[in-house]
Amino acid sequence: MRSDWSGLPVRHVLPELLAALDEHGTAVLTAPPGTGKTTLVPLALAGLLDGSAPKRVIVAEPRRMAVRAAARRMAWLLESEVGAQVGFTVRGERRAGAETVVEVVTTGVLLQRLQRDAELDGVDVVLLDECHERHLDADTALAFLLDVRATLRPDLRLIATSATADAAPWARLLGSGAAGDRPATAAPGSDPPRAAPIVHASGSMHPVTPVWAPPTRPVTPPRGLRVDPAFLSHVADVVRRALGEHGGDVLCFLPGVGEIGRVAAMLGGVEVLQVHGQAPAHVQDAVLSPGGERRVVLATSVAESSLTVPGVRIVVDSGLAREPRTDHARGLGSLTTVRASRAAAAQRAGRAGRETPGVVYRCWSQAEHDRLPDHAQPEIALADLTGFALQAACWGDPTAAGLALLDPPPPAAMEAAWRTLHALGALDGRVTDRGRRMAGAGVHPRLARALIDAGPRAAEVVALLSEQLPRDSGDDLVALWRAARRGGDGFSARWRQEVRRLSRAVPPRERPGRDPGPGRTSVPAGAGDDAVAGLVVALAYPERVARRRGGSYLMASGTAAELPQGSRLGAAEWLAIAVADRPAGAASARIRQAVVIDEEIARLAAAPLHRSGEEVVWRVPPGERRGDVSARRVERLGAVELSADRLRDADVRPAVLDGLRTEGLAILRWTPEAVALRERLAFCHRTLGEPWRAVDDDALIDGADLWLEPELSRVRRRADLERLDVASALHRLVPWSARLADVAPERIEVPSGSRIKVDYSGERPVLAAKLQELFGWDEAPRVAGVPLVVHLLSPAGRPAAVTADLASFWREGYRAVRAELRGRYPRHPWPEDPLSAVATRRANPRR
Repeated sequence: MRSDWSGLPVRHVLPELLAALDEHGTAVLTAPPGTGKTTLVPLALAGLLDGSAPKRVIVAEPRRMAVRAAARRMAWLLESEVGAQVGFTVRGERRAGAETVVEVVTTGVLLQRLQRDAELDGVDVVLLDECHERHLDADTALAFLLDVRATLRPDLRLIATSATADAAPWARLLGSGAAGDRPATAAPGSDPPRAAPIVHASGSMHPVTPVWAPPTRPVTPPRGLRVDPAFLSHVADVVRRALGEHGGDVLCFLPGVGEIGRVAAMLGGVEVLQVHGQAPAHVQDAVLSPGGERRVVLATSVAESSLTVPGVRIVVDSGLAREPRTDHARGLGSLTTVRASRAAAAQRAGRAGRETPGVVYRCWSQAEHDRLPDHAQPEIALADLTGFALQAACWGDPTAAGLALLDPPPPAAMEAAWRTLHALGALDGRVTDRGRRMAGAGVHPRLARALIDAGPRAAEVVALLSEQLPRDSGDDLVALWRAARRGGDGFSARWRQEVRRLSRAVPPRERPGRDPGPGRTSVPAGAGDDAVAGLVVALAYPERVARRRGGSYLMASGTAAELPQGSRLGAAEWLAIAVADRPAGAASARIRQAVVIDEEIARLAAAPLHRSGEEVVWRVPPGERRGDVSARRVERLGAVELSADRLRDADVRPAVLDGLRTEGLAILRWTPEAVALRERLAFCHRTLGEPWRAVDDDALIDGADLWLEPELSRVRRRADLERLDVASALHRLVPWSARLADVAPERIEVPSGSRIKVDYSGERPVLAAKLQELFGWDEAPRVAGVPLVVHLLSPAGRPAAVTADLASFWREGYRAVRAELRGRYPRHPWPEDPLSAVATRRANPRR
C-alpha cells in the first residue's frame, strides 16, 4: 500500500463513516473534489487499509471514463494491477477476477446486475458516487437498492457520495427505510422518516481566483446544438490569455464534441487533448497521467467530477452544457445547449484548486453569473423515460409509484413511455417475457426490439445507433456502417466491441408461436446493407418511417422532416429516419441520420400503424390556406398516405361543419342583405335576450347545423358553401313566437312618407334621414324599447346633427344648423318653426 493515501483529507472521517454504517446501514458522504471519497473510501470499506476481514464493495459511477480512472487510481494506491483486488465493469468490458473485492461499475451496469440478482449475493456495500449529478440511472439504481434493503437485504450497506454540501434530501431518502416512502413527506400523524447520518469531509481545496472574461462584442445565444462561432473564437482567445498570464495546464470546459474540435483547431503551439465520453482509451490515459509538456485539456462535463486531471492550475469555463430534451408528442429526442448552473460552475472551478491555488476564467460576466440557476434539472425531468419505465416494470413496479425517488417522473413522459412499450410488445399490463429480453440487451428498448426482430446482422446497425455518432458522420447511416467496417479508428474499434457484446446479449429468437412481438420479421439471407439497416431503423422507430412530400418528408408520426441541403438521400421516395431533432420554433424536424427503404419495408416495420378506411375531412393542402371537402377511401401508415380513392356518396356534412370551424364564417358569401339581417338579429339578442339567439361567430359556427339546414345537405364542396343563401338561412334564427319586422323593423316610415332603412350595426339602432323629411316629428319611435339615434342629414346627405331627442334638437339645435346651411341650400325649405312645417323630400321649385 502506497503512503500517498495518508495525505487524502477524507481519511479523517473514515472512523465516523464506518461507525455510521455500523449503526444505521446507510450514510451520506459529502466531500469536495480531490479529497479521496471516490478512491480511498471504497478501500476502507473493503478492509484493504487496516487488514480487517474483507468485504466486497461495488462502486457505481455515472460515466465509463470515471469508472476506469477510479479503478486505476485504487489499484495504484494498492501497488496492484487493475483486475486483481480492484476491478471494473463497463458495458462490453470487464476486468475483475476471483480476488476482486472492490469493483467499479457504471450505474447502468449496476441496474442490469440488480435485475439479474436483486439480492446482490456476496456484496456487502454499495457506494453510489456523484449522486448530485442526478443521472437517471443513478436515481433508479438507488431506488432499487433501497427496495432491496427494505425487503431482501437489510444487511446491505448503502452510501451516497456527493461533491456538494446539499445532502439533506439524500439523507432523508436513504433513511426512509422502505421503498415507496417519499423522502420529504410523511403520513399525517406519523413520525417523519428517520434521516441517514451525514458525514462531511472538509477538503484541502486550494483557493481559486475567478476572472470574469465575457465577450467584448455581443454573441448569439446558443440555440439547439448551435453555438455561435464568434463565441468559440472568444473561448480560444481566453485560453491563450490564460496561458500567457499563469503557469500550469489549462482545463477548458465546452458543451460538446463539435465545440471541442473547433476550439482545438484554433489553438496552436501547445499540446491539446480532447476529452469526452467517446475519447479513445489512450487519450483518457494521457489526460489522467502527469504530462511533461504544458497541456490544454478541452473537455465536456465528463471532467466536472470523479476525475482529477494532474497539472491543472487554470480552468477556462465556457459556461455551457448539454441537456436532453424530449418531444413526447412527436417521439423526437435531442440534446440542447443551455447555460450551466452555478453548482456546475463551482464544480468546474474546483478543478483548478486540487493541487495548488488556481484561477478560473469564466466566459461570462458576474451579473450573468448571479442570474444562473442554482442547480441543473435532474435527468428524470427531461429525458425520454422509455428505458426507465421498462426497468421499473421488470422490477415489478410498472408505474414506478412505489420507488423511492427524489423527484417523481413527469406523468406525460411516463404515459409516452408506456405507449411505446406496449407498441413494442414489452408491456401488457405487466412486463412480458419479450420485455425482459429487451431490458437485458443493455440498449434503449426501441433498439432492443430491432435487435430481437431483425435477424443476425441487426447487431451491427444497433451498435451504431447505441453510441453517439461522430459529428462529421453525415446523414447516410449505411455509409457510416461501411466506414465502421473498414476503419481502424477509435470509433470503429468501439463499434466492433459493441457488436460482439450485442451479439451475446440477446438469446436466439424464440421458437415460432412463443411470445410473438409486433412486426416479427427479418431480411432474407444475403440482403444488402440498405435492406438490413432500413429494417433495423424502421423496426426501432416505426413512427419515423417517412415518405417524400414535395421537397421534404412526412413521417408516420405526422411530423414533417427535412434533409440537409445537398444530401445524397434526397432522391429517395421512402426513408427510415434513425436520428432527428426539431429545433425550438421550427415547423419541421431535421434529419440527422437515415436509411433509404422501400414501401415493402415501411409496411413491414410499421404494420401496427397501418390503417385503411373512409376519410371524410376538411383538408387544407400543404402550403395553401384554403381547404375543401376531401372524401376518400385511404390506406395509411400513420400519417403517411399509401393510396386513396375518391368516395362519391359519403356523408360530408361533418367535414363541412369542420371547415366552418377551421376557416370561419368568411367562407360563406355575406351579401349586404345577409350582413344587415345578422345585425338586426344581434340587436334583438343584445336587447331582449332569449329566445333570440346569439349570432356572433362562435355561436353561428356552433349552431350551424341548425340554421344552415337544409342547405347543408346539398353541400358537397367548398364552392357549394360559397353559393349558399346566407340571408334566407339566418331567418331560421327568428323565434317562432316573434316577427322580426315588428321587433326590429328593417325600415321606418318618416313624416315625409319615405321608408328609411335602420342601421343596426352599432350598440343602438341609427336612423339617418334628411332633415327636411323629419319636420313635424317631435319624437322618433323606439325599436324594441330602445330610442333610435337620429342622424339628421343635409340636403347633400352629409351629417348635420346627431340626436336621440328630436324635440330638444328642434328647440335648441335647429337654429344653428339652419343658419349654417340655408345659404348653401337655398332651394330647400328652412322654416322658422320646423315642428309646424310640412315634411318633404323635394326641393322648392325654381323661380
